[in-house]
Amino acid sequence: MRLKSAPRLCQQPARVLCQDSVSYDVGHDAHLSYSHYQQSNALINSSLISNKQRGASTLVLALFVVTVLVTAGVGLAFGHKLGYQRGYYSMQAETQQAVITSKEATQELKDLRLSSKIATNEAATAKQELEISLANLKELRENQQELTVENKQLAQLNEVYAELVSENGGMPLQIFGAKIKPLPENAFEYGFDVAMLASDGKAKRLKPTLTLLNDNDFVEVPLEPASYTIDGITRIRGRFMMPTGFKPLQVKLSLNAGGQELEQLYDWKLGDKVDSMPLSLLDLPEVDESPIEP
Repeated sequence: MRLKSAPRLCQQPARVLCQDSVSYDVGHDAHLSYSHYQQSNALINSSLISNKQRGASTLVLALFVVTVLVTAGVGLAFGHKLGYQRGYYSMQAETQQAVITSKEATQELKDLRLSSKIATNEAATAKQELEISLANLKELRENQQELTVENKQLAQLNEVYAELVSENGGMPLQIFGAKIKPLPENAFEYGFDVAMLASDGKAKRLKPTLTLLNDNDFVEVPLEPASYTIDGITRIRGRFMMPTGFKPLQVKLSLNAGGQELEQLYDWKLGDKVDSMPLSLLDLPEVDESPIEP
């Protein structure tokens, strides 16, 4: 095999062209690299700026979120504290009110127990008083029955005596007792016990007259009633007002019954001063109808 060598005519220019090509490529690449570098720097700067803006926004957002969370936490803490304080004070007030209510209820229960005890004692006392009253009422009824029987017996006996006295000529008009006592407001109370039995055994009309006498004058006392019926013993009772300035020395009682007349003079004498005398006539009881003691 034979080898032929070809002349290298175009190697030098080709090298130049290659160089130019390389130079062009290098320049073009350098230009492209610088432009790309600028674009990259711009992109990097834009990215950095964007990243910075995003970081700032994220930081602001984070700060806002932190602020909101802190505010919410502070608000929750303050609200919890305020609610706790209100709840605590409310619970404390309710507890105090419950204690007061419990004390009041305890006191009311004590009062009710005391009232119940008092009511029980009062009921027992009332029961005893009722038993005593019933016993007294029973005794009074028995006494009344006995007195009624005795009065009937005495009335029957008086009728027998009256018949005997009437058959023997009767009993003349006479005075068994007399009294005059002072009262408030210059008033006086009088009382006279008069007896008479007619021979025919019938009741007679009695007309009494009461006169106050002194040395120079006299005053007739109006009697109420003005006349009585006498058939045995009649009690003349009443009150009168003493005329102003009149001072009696004697009292005269005149009686007229069944054709019989009787006059009796009494010296004006008043007993000792009565300390328990009422201040007014309105406070006085009714006129005493009991027999006059000699």
